[in-house]
Amino acid sequence: MLTIEQISDKVHVLKQRFAERDGAMADILAVRKGDIESVAPEMFPEGLNRSMVANFIDVAARDISEVLAPLPSLTCSTINTNNDRAKKRADKKTTIANHYVQCSRLQTQMYVGADWYLTYGFLPIVVEPDFEYFTPRIRVENPMGAYPEYNRHGKLVSYTKRYIKSVRELIVEFPEYESQILGRNGREQELNAQMELIRYEDAQQITLFLPERNNFVLLSAGNPMGELTVRIARRPGVDPDNPRGQFDDIIYPQLARARFAWLAMDAAEKSVNAPFVVPNDVQEFAFGPDAILRSSNPAGIGRVPLQIPPGVFQEQQTLESEMRMGARYPEGRSGNIDASVITGSGVQALLGGFDTQVKAGQQVFQELLEDVISLAFKMDERMFPGTKKIDGSASGTVYELEYDAAKDIAGDYTVQARDGLMAGLDPNRALIFALQALQANLVSRDFVMRELPWAMNVSQEEEYIDVERMRDSLSGSLASLAQSIPQMASQGQDPSDIVHKMASVIDLRRKGKMIEDAVMEAFAPVAPIAPAAPAAPMPPEQMLAAMGGGTPPQAPTEPPTPTQAAPAASAPAEVGQPTPPDIGSILASLGAQQ
Repeated sequence: MLTIEQISDKVHVLKQRFAERDGAMADILAVRKGDIESVAPEMFPEGLNRSMVANFIDVAARDISEVLAPLPSLTCSTINTNNDRAKKRADKKTTIANHYVQCSRLQTQMYVGADWYLTYGFLPIVVEPDFEYFTPRIRVENPMGAYPEYNRHGKLVSYTKRYIKSVRELIVEFPEYESQILGRNGREQELNAQMELIRYEDAQQITLFLPERNNFVLLSAGNPMGELTVRIARRPGVDPDNPRGQFDDIIYPQLARARFAWLAMDAAEKSVNAPFVVPNDVQEFAFGPDAILRSSNPAGIGRVPLQIPPGVFQEQQTLESEMRMGARYPEGRSGNIDASVITGSGVQALLGGFDTQVKAGQQVFQELLEDVISLAFKMDERMFPGTKKIDGSASGTVYELEYDAAKDIAGDYTVQARDGLMAGLDPNRALIFALQALQANLVSRDFVMRELPWAMNVSQEEEYIDVERMRDSLSGSLASLAQSIPQMASQGQDPSDIVHKMASVIDLRRKGKMIEDAVMEAFAPVAPIAPAAPAAPMPPEQMLAAMGGGTPPQAPTEPPTPTQAAPAASAPAEVGQPTPPDIGSILASLGAQQ
């Protein structure tokens, strides 16, 4: 780890190295804010500190950044695409990644971040741990005062950021060091005075200190990640170590255009207020509207003409053309398109430069977002172990998820950021292209859904689609059943049961039940009624007891008569079953009791 003296010397060297870049960034910021006098005070008269023409740089930067700002879709894919368990795990990681983006409000930040990227040539993004909600937070940082340091392989090895804060802000953020921040003057120190705060980070340490307070250290700690928590997007250029903004070359054409506008207004004012020329015979001179001048030579009365070279106006048009070329901002973006070129090829030629720079910026942001989300995965796994519960809404779908970073991430920090296979196409052409590719069996439905330019849980969406199809089939089956009722009636069948069940389905749907639940309840199979088991023959003793009591007669000892044996012959008794008494024996026993 470096000492505070070594860090201070390193920061001093970085400031000297990037002094020219810092000056260019300050100039472009002043022009964006409309403070043109501070950039070139000698070009404008005293008291004129605002431009009288539209701020072309600010308008172009805002328009391009708004096109470039939308984030690509994030997808965590799996190698085994046929394994449902692996796909669900990948979809879970995708939901976690999108949660990082959503809870950090990264999409809103990127509208400013894309502007900084275009204006200053690079964009730092910091991933910080949030110990209140136990999740990584993604923060887009202002490139002004940022000093990244790379090794020969282009890897970021240190990151220094210079913040300008008031004394009051520093005391609020670090109340435990109030006396050190105020310094020797104590309370006499102006609380609104500006002070420099330096944040230095490398793979071993993170340090915050105040150079104006003898390098007083506000915070110093080891880097818990073992690597930098900063990722930087650099605008492609001839000098990748010192990227330049897109509008650095058109600052002075913008100033010259503003200067020409002021000269044109001054010329118009002088032309209106030019002195009068009158012949010698004019003795009285009247001022004001409807004034009358008497002269024998009225053609000689008039103001002194002010000759303005026509090349001045041509030069204004040349400056505007140079600014559009330097900013790579086509005239078609402002709606000023000649009717003779309103064709597909004409518009494509006008917007060709605009499309290429947007595509290049999207590619840079894709790689940046992949690195940022990968770092967030790693931070979540290392610093926030255990089960966590997240919820939110993505693409209109509400989700609630519990996950364990150690189990669900499990060292797999890969993520794919894509603007989609249909990026660059308008919605109509994109839809036609996707449907044609799907119809030709060039791609799968799963692939098309993952390539759509918005985030979604593909597995969950496929389940919803299957459920909707089954519901539609069930509703169609009920409709076919209802159409068969007249035919059943014409054939003499009784359709009352079907009519009753259809009415039950309608009533259950009215009560809010899903169609499948209503059908299951209305068409539930009726349990068949089991046939009653035949009663066992009652013994004579129980029968006589039920009739009033008595002693059962003794069985006869002599062999049965032929008339008595006939029933037995006609219906032989089963082995092991008692033979029921005949009706004659029962009547004889009743008579004996009487």
